[in-house]
Amino acid sequence: MSRIAIKICGLSTPETVGAAVRAGASHVGFVHFPRSPRHVEADQMRALAAAVPDHVDRVAVVVDADDEQLARLTGTGALSALQLHGKESPERVAAIRQRFGLPVWKAISVKTRADIDAAQAYAGTVDRLLFDAKTPDGAALPGGMGLRFDWTLLRGVAMPAPWGLSGGLGIDNVCDAIRLTDTPLIDVSSGVEDAPGIKSVDKIMAFCKAVSAC
Repeated sequence: MSRIAIKICGLSTPETVGAAVRAGASHVGFVHFPRSPRHVEADQMRALAAAVPDHVDRVAVVVDADDEQLARLTGTGALSALQLHGKESPERVAAIRQRFGLPVWKAISVKTRADIDAAQAYAGTVDRLLFDAKTPDGAALPGGMGLRFDWTLLRGVAMPAPWGLSGGLGIDNVCDAIRLTDTPLIDVSSGVEDAPGIKSVDKIMAFCKAVSAC
């Protein structure tokens, strides 16, 4: 297994979940957001997660979900963590963490250093921060668009929580990302796809191999 934790996100088929596990991913991610081409329902999530061994964490990705949605997902008993990818405030993050009893990740949309500095507000409320590229105004999705930000913005940041890097990562640039940021976790979605929402077994395997060689 890689010294860098790897999350393969947006999985939706047994074949690609199996590939992620075989390739050495530490986390698998399931998106529950109807506008996303990677969307899966709670029952699909349960079925996909059933084949994941205990040493691989299972993360549900949601966007400004209400408690009813979160209860439906956590009620599957399939999840290791919740990833919040919307505009959830520190107070909302803390409330979700307390109510549902799972580790909570918060995605931080980044364009400038000020966006990274704003993540300090989540200190004490979150189990992991995930720095992702800010999508254009009016974009249908908050992430998963293959965009990246200036990774050098993360240099010298005193992180208030464990963290990871997402956005625009692929086989060709992941080692540069690791070298520039010293990130402990890499999160990839579109970088291992043949088309939006269509994961490639071969690309998943190659990506994890590339990370292991960094």
